[in-house]
Amino acid sequence: MRFLVLAAALYPVLVWGGRFVFKLPLIVKLYPVFTSALFLAVFGATLVFPPSMAFRLALLMDKKKPHKIKGTLGEGRIAAYCREVTALWCLFFALNGAVSVFTIFRSSGTLWALYNGGISYIIMGILFGTEWWVRKMVDKSIPRAAPLSAFTPSSREGGRVICYSGCYGAGNHKTWNDFLAGTAALRRVIGRTGKRRWILYCDDYWYFLLGYTALLQLGKETILTGTISPAYIAEIISGPESGGPEDTAFLTDRRDAAVTAGLAADGSLDGSPDPGDETVFYIPDLVEGAALPAGPLLEDPVPVIRADETVIVMYTSGTTGRPKAVRQRLTEFENDNAFILAKWGEEFLARKLCSTVSPHHIYGLLFSVMLPFTAGIPFRRERIEYPETFRRLVDDSYLIVTVPALLKRSVEAAGAGGEVESFGLRSPWIFTSGGAVPPDVAEATERVFGFWPLEVYGSTETSGIAWRQSKDGPAWNPFDNAELSRDNEGRLVVKSPYIRDPRGFTTGDLVEFLPGGRFLLQGRADSIVKIEEKRISLPEVENRIRQTGLVSDAAVIALQDKRQYLAAAVVFNEQGRERFAGREKLYVNRYFREQLQRFFENVVIPKKWRYLEELPRNPQGKLKKESLERLFRDTPLVLPGEVTGLLIEGDQDSAALELDIPGSSPYFDGHFPGFPILPAAAQFELVLACAAQVFGLGAYSVLGARRLKFKGPILPGAKPRLELNLDRDRAALRFTITSPAGDKTFASGTIGIQPGASR
Repeated sequence: MRFLVLAAALYPVLVWGGRFVFKLPLIVKLYPVFTSALFLAVFGATLVFPPSMAFRLALLMDKKKPHKIKGTLGEGRIAAYCREVTALWCLFFALNGAVSVFTIFRSSGTLWALYNGGISYIIMGILFGTEWWVRKMVDKSIPRAAPLSAFTPSSREGGRVICYSGCYGAGNHKTWNDFLAGTAALRRVIGRTGKRRWILYCDDYWYFLLGYTALLQLGKETILTGTISPAYIAEIISGPESGGPEDTAFLTDRRDAAVTAGLAADGSLDGSPDPGDETVFYIPDLVEGAALPAGPLLEDPVPVIRADETVIVMYTSGTTGRPKAVRQRLTEFENDNAFILAKWGEEFLARKLCSTVSPHHIYGLLFSVMLPFTAGIPFRRERIEYPETFRRLVDDSYLIVTVPALLKRSVEAAGAGGEVESFGLRSPWIFTSGGAVPPDVAEATERVFGFWPLEVYGSTETSGIAWRQSKDGPAWNPFDNAELSRDNEGRLVVKSPYIRDPRGFTTGDLVEFLPGGRFLLQGRADSIVKIEEKRISLPEVENRIRQTGLVSDAAVIALQDKRQYLAAAVVFNEQGRERFAGREKLYVNRYFREQLQRFFENVVIPKKWRYLEELPRNPQGKLKKESLERLFRDTPLVLPGEVTGLLIEGDQDSAALELDIPGSSPYFDGHFPGFPILPAAAQFELVLACAAQVFGLGAYSVLGARRLKFKGPILPGAKPRLELNLDRDRAALRFTITSPAGDKTFASGTIGIQPGASR
């Protein structure tokens, strides 16, 4: 193309030289025809080999601020518009060349001179002017990205909706002005403290956005945790990089967070932070009713977030199940956002967003909070916890951010009546991450939701790596900005703009590369174990268990006592429950062993089996390996009312248990006919019974109870999670009863208890 441009520049010299030397006036008359043909070829070539010429020129003209065009939310629309402009100029050059030929051979020299020396330039000027005016109109309609590090008070209109409650059309919106006022109110409170590290934990995405933004604006170290259980928080605030509790504050929207996290400075037993407490800050009390400063904001300027200097600490369980700190910057997060919006921005713009994923996980943070804020699309402030909620989302088009576990529950709920029932959503779009979606679940998702889920593969350390829709096969498509390779052990090595180490990051995933750069995941490096010198893949054993057709979920782990062996946890599907109803566990164990003996040697067949209602997973759908190990190692507790309990995790003063409350429990007698639920008094008794056995209390006396809250019914057959925290110095037993995944709280409170006293 550069050669053609150079030739066009030299052509006048050649023409006029030829006129004087060879006396050939026709060469002069052919000059405008040659010029039109040349530019037609150059502009037309860019339509075949994009980007278009107009887009390239736009980048050159905007070289001081290329982010306005390249790699941002409006790039797709700008590129489409520039392609249309390029095609229009191609049409002009073709017509102009044709008219020039006509004036040479079918008209007088006067008409040739008049058209090629004046009229064609006037037409070109009109075309330039009209396109400039249209471009200004188009520019106004192109959405603008407003990332956290670059937004200003004028980035959005004051009434622009940022988030909504329930369904979008139901009202209860929060606007751009509310965002500016809320972050300003939080900055004033946070700024007066000397705390360097802040734990941010919010159930409400709106409050999370306000707290997250204010902390970054003030340059605070922002800590995001997946849970606020006492043992988890204690491990974080006492870590090697921590300044201790005196250097750490807690920002939350949960009234019980002060008690649960064990950070209340005054040691009170209730969940309401003391007005003088400079450790725990309750966001709703600080921002609701906050007004914009006068000006607006001229007297309270918005601090600029220096993305390269931010410190965001996220926690991942890795392969150990224990919290592992991963230090991140806003820079890499926003690079990730820009790439996703450049690839799928049009889908975001066409819909409202709702999410089932916690914002404390990197996938939930990027997709549920930062992406919609940057794109300027409204997001649902409440996290969707139950499949039934999707049936109400029919007032608009929604983009759903979710995980495989909830998709599975949703399609099962849709088929509970026998026939699979569509949720009736309008043009949905579904992102999922946190694990692979089984092909049968993905196919059922399309029938129920009307969209085959788009899966994103990544991790806390790497951000996004690849994507796929399994209807096109099991292979993953690497993102364009990811450079992938394998190490000597077959593990995936990733280099991308989201990884600061130039050597990249070595994942724990085994991969097989296919022609064209696509790849298959072959399981985890730690999922290949040796049992008596026999190498075995744990995912392979799990898949063989699933192939029986009686299992909806399975997990196999390696345990070590005197020797290493395998153990399997199984969740039956409807067919499995029907087949094994009333059967002894010995019969069920024998069935699965016989099935596996068709594929494996006896030495590698699981020796221990557990049959569960649900595998222990976190809200992102990842298996909690440490909890699973405890299910096999600990003897169940025998509790009142035919209830049993398995100790999942615990130490001297804290514990987490899985309770098994059968429908035959006498606790349900009379509570209530037609709708049995576990009475509050029974829950109270179970808490005390568990504490007595787990903490070895022996004789004790109950001094009283405070802040008891019973928020949801516990039904027959439930297997809730019970968390206990014994404060021996303050004679307080704190408890929380939640769903197995910890995403719904049934009951909580504090009981005054005196160990060692007569009961």
